[in-house]
Amino acid sequence: MKSDALETTYYAATAYRSNRIPNQPPSAERSWIRRFSKVRLPWGLTQQVAPDDFLTEASPEDLRRVEKGLQEKKEKLVLGTYVPALYEDVDFHDRHDQERFRFSLWSARSQFWIYLHSFGKWLFLIGLIPGLFTLLVAIKKLKGTWIEIAIDSFYSFFIWFSGIPIFCWAIAALVIRYFPHLWVKPSRGPIWEINRRTGLVTLFDYDNNGEYKKNGTIGELTAPFYEFDAYIATIPDRQGLVTNVLYIAHRYRDIVINFRPLFAPGEGQLCCALWDCLQNYMDTSRPLPDLPRYEQYRHLDPTTAEYDRKTRRNPRFWIDMDDATFDQELYDMRGKIDQIDTLQRPNLMARHVEYVD
Repeated sequence: MKSDALETTYYAATAYRSNRIPNQPPSAERSWIRRFSKVRLPWGLTQQVAPDDFLTEASPEDLRRVEKGLQEKKEKLVLGTYVPALYEDVDFHDRHDQERFRFSLWSARSQFWIYLHSFGKWLFLIGLIPGLFTLLVAIKKLKGTWIEIAIDSFYSFFIWFSGIPIFCWAIAALVIRYFPHLWVKPSRGPIWEINRRTGLVTLFDYDNNGEYKKNGTIGELTAPFYEFDAYIATIPDRQGLVTNVLYIAHRYRDIVINFRPLFAPGEGQLCCALWDCLQNYMDTSRPLPDLPRYEQYRHLDPTTAEYDRKTRRNPRFWIDMDDATFDQELYDMRGKIDQIDTLQRPNLMARHVEYVD
């Protein structure tokens, strides 16, 4: 009784429960181009699976480092010797805990330096092969002493294939490492949020009928989670290779959330795994997904806390895990992703919605 009362006061009336989905109006009809280019994924019958990036982004080693940092901070606060880290109190608008998954990007200035670092590094590494080939060709064609040929060839090779990329890489690395005030800057606000506690999905609107430009007011397009459907869109990337992206679209309004930034685009199985993970995360009739990043929050979510109490789950299951065991967990998760059966499942939402397309 105490647990039921706590759940009632903690979760909003709009919270999503897979065993308590209301009947809804018929869906709006999709255009033919959307039906042709995108695959709608079924609701329900989820597996305990998530993209493997969701494990590696908060590995046991990372959890232990964070725990150690918090303990040191606590001790220094008691002694009065604590000095806040640079940008510790800056709001970067992102959250990912037992209550909400709120996503934001870095500012354009921050992304510039990050991309410059990445592109400079990879262009240098990629350019090594054609650069060496050019060097060999130049050595074969040029006339003069071996020293002159080597100097001329190396100069051309270094400038065009190594010099420019490595210069970009070095400058960006220098700025990122030693001059954070030049590149660390929050974006104007979050992009989207899915909220387990309220059961609502929000897309933040920076047009808002001109209100954002006038007074900085960010609009919010909000709807219940069960009113969205998930789709896999198959699109070409910048290199022309076919890739798959997951997004969710509201059944009745123009609210679309693209999850491409959450992990590198790839095979459809990763999109299916993310869709299962999102459903499990939002479903308050079930505990939070058992992933490393949620371990420190599990006791704060009533359904999860009750589940862990009944199953006697080790509260330090992930944080005390050794590297070999974690590698096995990763291997097992990737196996589950490869074998996921999403596209063979019935769409349980069809019990509550008439799909007109």
